Amino acid sequence: MAEYKTEAQKKKFYRTSDWNNLRREALERDNYECQQCKREGRVHVDSKKVEGERKSVELNVHHKYEIEHYPQLALVLDNLETLCLNCHNKMHDRVFGATKPKKWNDERW
Repeated sequence: MAEYKTEAQKKKFYRTSDWNNLRREALERDNYECQQCKREGRVHVDSKKVEGERKSVELNVHHKYEIEHYPQLALVLDNLETLCLNCHNKMHDRVFGATKPKKWNDERW
């Protein structure tokens, strides 16, 4: 069974046609909508391709059980769900732009 412990192994996996075909299948099944937003009563759909421009990435296909720990589920459709970038980052504790506490208080008297 393949292993996906290193970044190189993961990158190689995410470039395979097997992954890309299954990813497309998951997007179609989920109607190109973020499933987490949907659970929260919001709608986040994929961007539209504009001729002559690069399509913005709005959606990722997320492994519910990470391939690093569950390589046998890497190509299992039921282990995949469509998420917007924001929700996907939250799932992986990659929250950007969070306000950091100030080093000192700028209040003026």
